[in-house]
Amino acid sequence: MTSLAGTLWDRVGLWRVRAAPDPDAAPRPIALPLDWDEAAAEAIAALAPGSGPVVFPKLAEAWIGRLALRGRELGVLADAAAQDRFAAALRALLLSRRGAPGVAIWRGEARGPARFVLNLPAFLDAEGGFDAAGYVAAVGVAVRALDIWTGAKAPRLGVGFCDLAGLFAGLGLRYGSAEARAVGAAIAALTRGAAEAESGRIAELLGAKEPVALFAPPPPGATVVPGLAEAARAALDAAAGSPGLRHQVLVALAAPDAVEAMLGAETGGLAPAPGATRLSLDRGGWVAEVPTRNALRIGRAAAETLLAPVPDADWAAMARAASPWLHVAPPMPVAEAAPARAAPPLLEPARALRPSGAVWRVSVGGHKVVLRTAEDAEGRLAEVTVALSKESAAYRSLMDAMLQAVSIGLAGGVKLDAYIEAYAYTRFGPAGLVEGDPAIRRATSVLDWAFRRLALDYLGRRDLSDPSEADCAPDATGHAAEQLPLLPMDLPAAPAPRARRRQLKLVG
Repeated sequence: MTSLAGTLWDRVGLWRVRAAPDPDAAPRPIALPLDWDEAAAEAIAALAPGSGPVVFPKLAEAWIGRLALRGRELGVLADAAAQDRFAAALRALLLSRRGAPGVAIWRGEARGPARFVLNLPAFLDAEGGFDAAGYVAAVGVAVRALDIWTGAKAPRLGVGFCDLAGLFAGLGLRYGSAEARAVGAAIAALTRGAAEAESGRIAELLGAKEPVALFAPPPPGATVVPGLAEAARAALDAAAGSPGLRHQVLVALAAPDAVEAMLGAETGGLAPAPGATRLSLDRGGWVAEVPTRNALRIGRAAAETLLAPVPDADWAAMARAASPWLHVAPPMPVAEAAPARAAPPLLEPARALRPSGAVWRVSVGGHKVVLRTAEDAEGRLAEVTVALSKESAAYRSLMDAMLQAVSIGLAGGVKLDAYIEAYAYTRFGPAGLVEGDPAIRRATSVLDWAFRRLALDYLGRRDLSDPSEADCAPDATGHAAEQLPLLPMDLPAAPAPRARRRQLKLVG
């Protein structure tokens, strides 16, 4: 049994919830700190091996104890006191949600990548500044933890940071501004200096393997964050004073996974914020748009400006500013994003938000469906999304991809009529009675209801009548003679959508 007595966990209150890493997995009981939310519980469910109940302190203490003991055996931790300080530092990073190791360490996967993530917004102090001293100490703990995990032999480690966009918002900086780029560069320089200085301290104990980089670029001379530029300079100077380094690669950013979610981070690495709101399920199981954690932290007025989506050019500019101090190129978007749109106004957390356009919440065959539309300046349909709360991840992904293609087509000039003809009366489950839309009482599929709703709202078409109960029923079973022919010989030149759906059926 893992003992928690006498550790920081003694003073941690827990609450319990059932959570799963994804909608297709069976939920498992999770006990986590009181001020952590259900999103963190879902991340813990993904990090914990097995499928049984999880108590977060015991889950964390399992690998913390192994690392501390192994560090003493390897000589990375000099004595029992250093071992205790190291374990206490890891616990403190976890409870403050400042940092955590990668999935491989949580799950005990020896062949996984050696990765440690630091959550930048968690280092904001009460006065609106940045806790540079605490960050330097956290980087040192991260390097030491990864070195121990790899048996003090690996030349390449992966210490990274996340939610740079959240840090900017907390500091009152726009992501695309020159001031933000200077802060991003200083954070990268501070991370590299602190990591190389710790590598040098390990080299003093175990022997150097790599020379010190004598020509590292200087950090920004000044930033709008008091003391940040000076801390970066001091960290790089400390690294330069080492007799040698233990590692070739130390600072590497990665795409976010369950670790970032557990820490409460909302973006990975250098990525900008996707907006001031996120989709969530409310108490009734409906999909609602609520403020992000960063938006709640800085308030609605600031969030609409500081967390608004930005073009990929700003992301690329941030990468150019920070890359000189990264040992590995940061992950970047592989394609140009759509033009940024202003974030919808923030409301109270418990209320659903509406973008410009319309929001319909209905039930189709007992399955909850949310249809959202966005309009251009002339009131024309510009974007369509459908959210489902009950279907499998594969089904939802296919639906998202299909609707994204529709939105791209609308932006490219495809008429809505063409989509109505293609998707009205398509037949697949869920189907049946529609609750919440008095004008459309039955549907042969979710797409059928959605596009007949769009036809009514945007084209004024009232000719698309409701299908019968027989139309909405599952396909009949029986031998071939009892089925309609799959390819009737006398097809009309341009059959109506409803007629066409009756003649052509999807069969398995």
